[in-house]
Amino acid sequence: MSLDITKVAGQIGSMAEKLKQSGAERSAALTAAATRLSSGIDTATLRDKVRLSKTGFLLAAPSGEIDERHQPSSPPPSYSVIATDGSHIDFDRHHSAPCCLINIGTVRLDYGDDFGAALDSLPRLLSEDDELVIRDPDGNRETPLQGALLGIKRDVEEFSALAELAAALPPDHPALALSDGTLIRWSLTTQNYDAYVLRELLDNGYLKCLGDFRKLCTGRPLGLASYISQPGGEEVVNTLRLTLCPWEPANCDKHCGDLKPGTRPCDPLSGVSDSKLFDRFLDVGERSAVFESTSKVLGQYYGEHRICFFYLKLEDEIARVELPCWLAEAPGRIAFIHSLILEQVKKGNGYPVALAEAHEQAVVTGADRAVFYEVVDVYLAEQGLPTNISAKSFIKQARWV
Repeated sequence: MSLDITKVAGQIGSMAEKLKQSGAERSAALTAAATRLSSGIDTATLRDKVRLSKTGFLLAAPSGEIDERHQPSSPPPSYSVIATDGSHIDFDRHHSAPCCLINIGTVRLDYGDDFGAALDSLPRLLSEDDELVIRDPDGNRETPLQGALLGIKRDVEEFSALAELAAALPPDHPALALSDGTLIRWSLTTQNYDAYVLRELLDNGYLKCLGDFRKLCTGRPLGLASYISQPGGEEVVNTLRLTLCPWEPANCDKHCGDLKPGTRPCDPLSGVSDSKLFDRFLDVGERSAVFESTSKVLGQYYGEHRICFFYLKLEDEIARVELPCWLAEAPGRIAFIHSLILEQVKKGNGYPVALAEAHEQAVVTGADRAVFYEVVDVYLAEQGLPTNISAKSFIKQARWV
């Protein structure tokens, strides 16, 4: 039986009433945060406090003045934008064949005199024993490559494909390599995976690609960035909360651990997202200062490839743009990334067109998944192999009530 929406409608109504009641509090906190951002904060002192404090929330260290606002520059007359995205079909124990599939969409868009486009998809079947697990090279342990881990493997292959596209560009041709979502591999480093899994997917995978990009960016007019639509982070607002903290340095557990929410010195700014703050602070087309993430994930695993970000105000949303800190050290490169992302959003009616096209090349629909298993069954049958599916899977496909 499908969802009976009438049974939950009353609960939804109650939720809406509570959200309306809390709207005034959120509005006051947003006004306080925007005022604080514009209050002439001593950024050098704030950076030191960020470095020394122990908080229960994530912070961001401003690279320049915290209240910077940057207008976009003009894009070069000729340039390219490359992007990748991915999708996958996971291992399904209800089907006979032990296999999964990763599909990577690739896009290159050329602007200027030699304008053009190259769109492709790269599907790869994983069916060999060595492809379906990650093995410990120093022992006899192995971890199945399925579920969330397969999604991470796909992310690595997306980024590897992006690096290959970048390497194939003419060395003197301005270009932006654009990725969807965060550059911080939160899911890989917060799930207690074994060290050999981290080495394979992070050290030998994602971070290796960042190293390849660093070499490419050193000798080419190349930018690398990721685009996060409607971000929900609060790192910058949390950093502003530090300016209300009377203790030097801040230590949330020591000084405020016994205080209830609403009674702590920094609470007047709590509950405000960075996107709401910069939506009020920036004009359309402007970007914020650059901030360095202080996530423990970066400090523990990323080494020289720590991640920075800035916020960009668009017509319809605030976007978070992430890039490696070694690239953020060049102001001209940041301005280049800023200008090309704005152009991409304009051409894509509110979302970077290269990322939208990469998604279209990569997406695997429910119908695609059904055809995939049909083709698998045909080839298995040709080889005289069993093609039975589990009773559970069968009953889902052939309902009889």
